[in-house]
Amino acid sequence: MGIPSFQTLTLPTFIFFFVSSYLLAYFRIFHNWDPKHRAEASSCFISLTHGTTAVFMAIYALTTHTTKSPSPPTFSSPNTFLHNTVLEFSISYFSIDLLHYLIFFPNDTLFILHHLATLYVFFTCRFIVQHGSFALLVLLILAEITSFCQNVWTLAGYRKADLPVAGKVFDLISLPFFAFYTIVRGIIGPLFVYKMGVFYINQMAGDSIPVWAWVSWMIVIVTAILISIVWVFDHWIDWFKRRKAMNKLA
Repeated sequence: MGIPSFQTLTLPTFIFFFVSSYLLAYFRIFHNWDPKHRAEASSCFISLTHGTTAVFMAIYALTTHTTKSPSPPTFSSPNTFLHNTVLEFSISYFSIDLLHYLIFFPNDTLFILHHLATLYVFFTCRFIVQHGSFALLVLLILAEITSFCQNVWTLAGYRKADLPVAGKVFDLISLPFFAFYTIVRGIIGPLFVYKMGVFYINQMAGDSIPVWAWVSWMIVIVTAILISIVWVFDHWIDWFKRRKAMNKLA
């Protein structure tokens, strides 16, 4: 462990990028939307710019680390420069999106707590513990690989009442999106987190990751997984209800 270090310009550069992306979305792309959906759509836009990009960045960082290291990475391996770059990219996104919620939706406690908890994990891994990024980048891939589908689905949902094409996109993408989300967040994610838990509980991290860090990380990660499962379960119920209602009308 060491003192938090801000020796590179990647973090402020990424923050500038997400601030600019949000302002572009709010004042140009969605300027003619109603105020509530305008802010929500702008949040979706920066989520789109973050999600898929973060997946490819994380994959590149993980595979580059694997090819250059004499031994495969573990859940307690030291962070590489590329790992830290991906963490800073995501720290920047979650910081700006958190600011969005604090300004426009200060009562949305769940999302605010989610962003704060995520920032805590990424920040402590990047700047304090400086180990364990391998596991977090794999989880980042699992979390963000559904981002594109989720944001398109969300944007279509905002306009489905007044734009027929948005309603068609919403209905078309709902089933594959829920199925994909369920597989990733409800099956693959929990299995990977279980492996992490076994690794840490058996003290295989040694002194690389202090107990307070991995325990707090696991609490945040397990809570996020459970919330994701509940979220998609609720949407499956809504989907079946809508299908049942449509069948009755047919």
